Amino acid sequence: MEMSTFKYITNLLFFRLERGQLLQFNNTHLITGIIGTWIVGMGRYWDDPGAGLLQRMGMGSVIYIFVLAAFIWLLLLPFKVTAWSYKAVLTFIALTSFPAVFYAIPVERFFPVAVANTMNVWFLAIVAFWRLCLLGYFLTTYTRLSTGNIVTVTLMPVCLIISVLTLLNLHRVVFEIMGGIRNPSPHDSSYLVLMVLTGISMFLSIPLLIAYGAGICNRRKHLKNE
Repeated sequence: MEMSTFKYITNLLFFRLERGQLLQFNNTHLITGIIGTWIVGMGRYWDDPGAGLLQRMGMGSVIYIFVLAAFIWLLLLPFKVTAWSYKAVLTFIALTSFPAVFYAIPVERFFPVAVANTMNVWFLAIVAFWRLCLLGYFLTTYTRLSTGNIVTVTLMPVCLIISVLTLLNLHRVVFEIMGGIRNPSPHDSSYLVLMVLTGISMFLSIPLLIAYGAGICNRRKHLKNE
């Protein structure tokens, strides 16, 4: 019996799909994921007066998943994974956009700025960790690579995600933070967290690149010996 789209997405978000089921991504899943990304993207910036037009329309988030999916697809391409396709990666990235609905909760409307700051940081942490675990789960289940390779190819996209988030969210407030925040907003703590994570990502970039190159070489040797 074919699984409904809603149940399929729910099972994916709660790590309940096997490889055979992940291989069943179809156009309905992809379209649903893109629509979800668009709606969540609008919700993410609806209360941000500094957001650009593309961000307010949700199109920035849609463009983002296409770019991120291309990066992950290309990143894994040298490992020669069976049935590895851009469409599968794009569908997965699109479907995992739904947890970001937490970003749209207008906590600043109901709580003081300091409390809203803390809540937004927790929302950011929960969604980021959830998506990181989902990416690791997807790559582990779909690619069946070694643990070392999974850790490497999971963390490398995360570094890109953090960099993109920095470009989208921090470019307006970096100078304010450096000079002292004069007009606090409920997103300030999230910006500070992203700045710290960006520094960590830059520090990890070289070790990850070395591990990535070594992983490809070992994978090629393993395939030749089969």
